Amino acid sequence: MVAEIDDSDVPYEEEVLRNSYNVKSWLRYIEHKSNGPKIPLYMVYERALKELPCSYKIWYKYLCLRKKGTRGRCINDPEMNRVINCYERALVFLHKMPRIWIDYCQFIVDLNYVSKARHTLDRALRSLPITQHCRIWPIYLNFIKKHNIKEQALRLYRRYLQLAPEDAEILIDYLISVEHLDEAAVLLTKCLNDEDFQSKKGKSKHQMWIQLCQLLSENPTKITSIKVEPIIRQGLLRFTDMTGKLWISLAEYYTRKLQFDKARDIYEEAVKTVMTVRDFGQVFDVYAEFEEQLITLKIENRTKNGKTPDNELDLQLRLRRFEKLMQRRPLLLNSVLLRQNPHNVNEWLKRVELFEGKPREIVNTYTEAIKTIDPKLATGKLSRLWIEFAGFYEKNEQLPECRVIFEKAVLVPFVKVDELADVWTQYVETELRHECYEEALSHLRRATAPPAHKPSYFDRTESVQNRVYRNLKIWTLYADLEDSLGTFDRTKSVYYRILDLRIASPQIILNFAELLEEKNYFEESFKVYERGIGMFKWPLVYDLWTTYLTKFVKRYGGDKLERARDLFEQALDKCPEKFAKSIFLLYAKLEEDFGLKRHAMAVYNRATVAVTKEDKAEMFQIYINRATACFGVTHTRQIYEQALETLPDGDALTFGQRFAELETKLGEIDRARSIYIHTSQFADPRQASDFWRVWQTFEVSHGNEDTFREMLRIKRSVRDKYSTASSFNVPTEGDGGVVESVVSDPMAQLQKDVQFVRGNEQKQASEAQNPDEITLDEDDEDESEDEDESEDEDGDKSGEEEEKEVVKQAVPDEVFGKLASQVYPEETLE
Repeated sequence: MVAEIDDSDVPYEEEVLRNSYNVKSWLRYIEHKSNGPKIPLYMVYERALKELPCSYKIWYKYLCLRKKGTRGRCINDPEMNRVINCYERALVFLHKMPRIWIDYCQFIVDLNYVSKARHTLDRALRSLPITQHCRIWPIYLNFIKKHNIKEQALRLYRRYLQLAPEDAEILIDYLISVEHLDEAAVLLTKCLNDEDFQSKKGKSKHQMWIQLCQLLSENPTKITSIKVEPIIRQGLLRFTDMTGKLWISLAEYYTRKLQFDKARDIYEEAVKTVMTVRDFGQVFDVYAEFEEQLITLKIENRTKNGKTPDNELDLQLRLRRFEKLMQRRPLLLNSVLLRQNPHNVNEWLKRVELFEGKPREIVNTYTEAIKTIDPKLATGKLSRLWIEFAGFYEKNEQLPECRVIFEKAVLVPFVKVDELADVWTQYVETELRHECYEEALSHLRRATAPPAHKPSYFDRTESVQNRVYRNLKIWTLYADLEDSLGTFDRTKSVYYRILDLRIASPQIILNFAELLEEKNYFEESFKVYERGIGMFKWPLVYDLWTTYLTKFVKRYGGDKLERARDLFEQALDKCPEKFAKSIFLLYAKLEEDFGLKRHAMAVYNRATVAVTKEDKAEMFQIYINRATACFGVTHTRQIYEQALETLPDGDALTFGQRFAELETKLGEIDRARSIYIHTSQFADPRQASDFWRVWQTFEVSHGNEDTFREMLRIKRSVRDKYSTASSFNVPTEGDGGVVESVVSDPMAQLQKDVQFVRGNEQKQASEAQNPDEITLDEDDEDESEDEDESEDEDGDKSGEEEEKEVVKQAVPDEVFGKLASQVYPEETLE
């Protein structure tokens, strides 16, 4: 077919005629014709390829154009064959070009020409070098997946693995999907044995092992090319964290092969070899389920086939086996824990408890434990195991065997001395329970006998047998036994050996001194106290000092007063504040009973400084009480002043109020008022309402209007000071935490409720009447209100004066004390 040539084609025709072997000339001509009809364009391509049959550029553009023209056409369209012919012609010259082969193969595969596609792909693989096969195989693999032809796919996958063995998982998955499990297991085993194999799916060796074990256990009849048990056992050695699942897989393999006895043997081996409680739990649960299923199967067979002696015997045997298995579970679990740590003493003792009622097994367990446990690696107290072992023979009334165990136990190289001491003490107590007293004392003499060289108690390089002679527990038991069974001299000798070894505790000192005192060795007991005091420091020496001082004072009283004073001074030297109070009280009691009162007061005075802050208030109170008893109330004024200077605000307020009350009782009104004024600085009106109430009562009883107003002024001043310190309201004492505002006008409230009387200095001038009685009018009320709070909003208050009658009250007799009888001997104060 000849195409017509337009006038616009003439220049291009002339150029290609002149340069018929120039690719660029033909490409320009093709580009010129690309926007026109397809047939003339195809003719230009054909002419160009005739002249240049090996031009890749022209062939590729031509093939792409022809393939593009087939879009949307039926696969039976003749144009499809024309395109295929074009590809075949191109491959005659360009059979080494992978791009041409890729496009051609993909075109054939898309047309679903199965045989044609397979042959074309094979030709491509044969034509291209091996380095280019990786570009063809993806198309081939997609073709295999698209057309699932089993035998053909297997052959192709095997061919592909020769090129890319790292993609073995593709074939494994395909083999599993088509039920070729034997070949899949073999291939998976090869992958696991290849140390260089890396899964492209991101699977670890561990996951691949699990996949292989699952494949082997679930398909025992379909996999015959490999030995299953060696493979799984190899996995048990390599992957210890999956031991339980691997054992279960191996047992299930034999279960599916109907080899139930072999499966049971596997389960038994598993529960006796697993190392973790988790693996044991997994294996045991599956084992129990396995036995239950066998019993259920036997019951179903009996129901179908009827009862026979053999079936009944077999069923009873299986039921007994299952019951035995459930009973063995605690023992098997204990075995797992002992395999984890065979030096765990507590687990061995639990194992002994599991064999309760079985003496032979108990003895065997103790024996095995003693042989297995390394004393240096033991977890728990190894001495407890030996003691329990000996106690087992004692319970069974086998005292000779019990002694044999103890004799072996005292030779064990324990890590700690205390463990050997526990063995010795239990050995002695066993002898005491059987009333073998001489044997008990003999054991203690052996335990406390010093070695040839005397090592330090804390020297771990020495054996515990050489260091146990300094153990206090053994010596304490030895002293108690000698005190109960031996003589006084032997008991005293034991105590002195304890002191010489410098291992005594304060309680040992107290016991020894008490023993000596019972035997009337008073001075020797005091020497023991002094020796013990020299061995310890505060606070351990506190009990020794208090007991020593109490005993000494009780023994000698005032006979050795100077010696007692020296003892008290020594006790108070470097005495912590926490313990000083009781010693000072004992010291002061000594001076009061046997010494001088002024010395006792000096001791009390020192105590108020030396004790803790919490005890100072109590100490001052004791000081005041004793001073009152010894010298009278007037001697307490200096003590009260010292307390007010020393104590914190809360306690100072209490003592100030007591001081003022004392002065009031003594008739010293001005001194009492001065004390109230001084103490008021510690009393917040919002909290210490009792103080201000007492002061108010005092002023009502003993003051006048001026002193009362001064009290109110001081109260306002103190209230302002505390209000400035804290801008929030403070809960009052009476509300249990409920916030209460300050009274806005205390003066007005007081004037409503209180009437004033004269003090004693004015009472003497007028007995029947009070000529200077106070009249509170409205002006005074307004003045007090202006001082306490702001004026009302309207500011217009009534100025009318109201006369209010003042009630007259008699002055209390306590104000005058004895003066009343002297000044008015014949008159009675009203």
